[in-house]
Amino acid sequence: MPSDERRGPDVHELFLLWAARRTGILEALLSTAGTPAEVAAATDVAEPSAERVVRALARIGFLERVGDEYEPTNRALGLLAKRDVRSIGSIPHDLDRLDELVELPETLETDVAPERRGDWEANALGAHYATDEATVRACVTAAVRTAPDAGSVVDLSGGSGVYAREFAARGLDATLVTSSTTADRLGRVHGDRVRIHPDVPATLDPGFDVAFLGDALSAMDPAEARATCSVAADLLGGDGAVVAADVFTDGDRGAPVTAEVRGLAAGHGGAHAPDAVRDWFTDAGLADVRVSAIPGTERSAVVGVRE
Repeated sequence: MPSDERRGPDVHELFLLWAARRTGILEALLSTAGTPAEVAAATDVAEPSAERVVRALARIGFLERVGDEYEPTNRALGLLAKRDVRSIGSIPHDLDRLDELVELPETLETDVAPERRGDWEANALGAHYATDEATVRACVTAAVRTAPDAGSVVDLSGGSGVYAREFAARGLDATLVTSSTTADRLGRVHGDRVRIHPDVPATLDPGFDVAFLGDALSAMDPAEARATCSVAADLLGGDGAVVAADVFTDGDRGAPVTAEVRGLAAGHGGAHAPDAVRDWFTDAGLADVRVSAIPGTERSAVVGVRE
């Protein structure tokens, strides 16, 4: 087992997990198989290779030897259980992303992204919930500084609600807009701290002090992103502000490229240019639009206030 289980898998470990999932090795180990021989019998993998994979998975902390068999460790829970987003972690969604990246050449040629797994949404929520706490705090701080007297915030396309939860911890009345499916998956994750609105934003009454878009625009194509900025502006009251905390093309070179490659692989989304986002904000009726880096993160904040 690794000396520090908190670290994420490196690229070779991630490929090992991906190959184990792709070949059915993980499914066998997380269900009925306890030995390399049983893994080989349940898959098309030869026993010598199965034994090497099982040993490697044990070395990186996903299996442990118990007597003559191997059993999943707590680190493997996210690969097995999907009911509670808090226990999934980021690794299953990393594997989903890798699925898409491996198919990127074909996606570029056909302009058709590969079909996603049935647990893709649950894995994405688990990864979002596992967003680095320092990043969440920094993004929320940027928004709060924009509107220091704000009493309410609506988090649009807020995923697992980690940003909304942080706003609530700062004393704001936080509303998370999400789909009914996501609302069901979240269950009571946030208790009464965050109001979950399982419907389209248009069914909300306007009047919010802040409309927050955290990591939302980079998951959208330009047309959808522009429309989302307009929807956010319509939810404001008085002199409220829209804050988009995201990766844009003027950021650190690694983050925009990652966003762009993920968008290409998924068939939608990518890093947008700040000038384009400024135009979307202005067209939505927002004024004093400005862009600033969010310290300690790879993100920037685009801010506009209601005229």
